[in-house]
Amino acid sequence: MVDFSDKYLNPKVEFFKLDVCNPEVLNVFKKEKPDIVYYLAGPINLRREINDPLFNKGLDVLDGFKKILDYCHELKIKKVVFLSSGGAICSKAKIIPTSEKDSSRPSSLYGLANLILEKLLDEYYKKYKLSFIILRLSNVYGPRQWENGVVPSFIKNISENKFPVIRGDGTQTRDFIYVDDAVSALLIGGESKKTGIFNVGSGKETSLNELSKKIAKILNKKIRPKYRFARGIEVQRSALDWSKAKKELDWKPKISLVQGLKKTIDWYEKHSF
Repeated sequence: MVDFSDKYLNPKVEFFKLDVCNPEVLNVFKKEKPDIVYYLAGPINLRREINDPLFNKGLDVLDGFKKILDYCHELKIKKVVFLSSGGAICSKAKIIPTSEKDSSRPSSLYGLANLILEKLLDEYYKKYKLSFIILRLSNVYGPRQWENGVVPSFIKNISENKFPVIRGDGTQTRDFIYVDDAVSALLIGGESKKTGIFNVGSGKETSLNELSKKIAKILNKKIRPKYRFARGIEVQRSALDWSKAKKELDWKPKISLVQGLKKTIDWYEKHSF
């Protein structure tokens, strides 16, 4: 889980710990009077098994997002920045790296839910002229990521001389982008006058086997992964074309995968999991 403890919060920031479906959120909006709303709450629980109680909780995501958009319309918020999932929405892409123009073909409920939220936001723009920008992120990693993320789990296991676990044969690829690059895209997107969908990724495919090797090399370990049966539908290849973001937002990724992994490993070596 994400750690919201005081040690990770900027003392200059006022933090309100509320569910997006909580009516009290409207009072926060009225009190803070934001110009820009960054919506980072996503349907992550829809990746779980359908008999998991948290899966049912994930079904509330559409209602929660609509409430936030209603508040934005009511209070005349200038812009909404919505974080979506590029890899999950374009999971059956024929062209890699995949552009925003590629037909959306999500193969999971998680990807479909993200696409529905995107469409809902577009409807608010058409009906109420609520300005927005959608940033489709690839696989973001970095310090303070929850332990079950692929990068921190590999770092933890390899550093403890344990086998990193890979579901499938490890040839499946992902597009890894360091958190600082993702944050810069959020800031630029919020200030931009552009409206629409933009990919935020490195544009490069990295297999899970390659990822494991890179982390082991940085840690100076010789540990091979342990392979297990892949559960559910597995996206085989994924990478996002970020040329539109470069052209229209003047954004591009600056931190290579090796640089980002070194920064992440350095952080985890100074902080316990």
